[in-house]
Amino acid sequence: MKRDYIREYLSYLQVEKGLSKNSFESYQRDLQKLSKWCEKNNLDIIHLSRKDLREFLIDLATEKLSPTSVNRLISAMRGFYKFLMFDRHITKNPAEDLQSQQTIAYLPKFLNQEEMEKLLAIPDVSGEIGLRDRAILETMYACGLRVSEVCSLQISDVELDAGILTCKGKGSKTRKVPMGKSAVEWLKSYLAKRRKNENFEVQNLFVSMYGKPISRQEIFNLVKECGEKTGRGDISPHTLRHSFATHLVQNSADIRSVQQMLGHADISTTQIYTHITDQQLRKTYEKFHPRAK
Repeated sequence: MKRDYIREYLSYLQVEKGLSKNSFESYQRDLQKLSKWCEKNNLDIIHLSRKDLREFLIDLATEKLSPTSVNRLISAMRGFYKFLMFDRHITKNPAEDLQSQQTIAYLPKFLNQEEMEKLLAIPDVSGEIGLRDRAILETMYACGLRVSEVCSLQISDVELDAGILTCKGKGSKTRKVPMGKSAVEWLKSYLAKRRKNENFEVQNLFVSMYGKPISRQEIFNLVKECGEKTGRGDISPHTLRHSFATHLVQNSADIRSVQQMLGHADISTTQIYTHITDQQLRKTYEKFHPRAK
């Protein structure tokens, strides 16, 4: 029986490295592309050369992958062959000096405070689903959560009296994030409605109309639909996270504190929000300063 080296590597990432579910699935998809390419070209994945990997990347060009996706794939290959070297299946990493593609620096989309207020006011809070939707939006904006973190929240993760939320982020790392009064009050209203309807069989904080844990797609659809009703059809759940961070930085929050609340491992990831505020300051300056033009 042929040995499945990719499966061994993915198992290593999951067990030894504690890779998040989303990262794990991305690596799995990327390495499956390489595996299928090897089968198509009658090559053994364990004996590929640097030239083979370059040809693989050239063939992938027809898929028109973004530079970010290509770089992630290269990273997956580097890690895979490094793992094979560590286990002494190969003596040289053919992916080690593959050149990553340059990515275009971008500033993430965010809502200004007026747009954010309009979005939060969209759900019809007369029923449980509307209360839930308002509580979801308020919580995401108040705490800067990723959509996967919202889905996995348990009722026990929220200390309403203290205004503190505990969430599990990337790599199963937990962090505590303060909650504003508005989010706390909407969560109390939602949970009171759930309690009245005896809807506590599932301990997830947010549940679907069928009493199941809410899914990523349901939250994506919620944000998308609310955004369209405010005239912003270009937003996603991550837009709320970007808005959370941007508004904190715009109001002079310490960048290290923002990093901690977002759960970023590297401060450089958080510093993108200082670029946003710098750009906003530049626009204000150019608009109002008599010597700007």
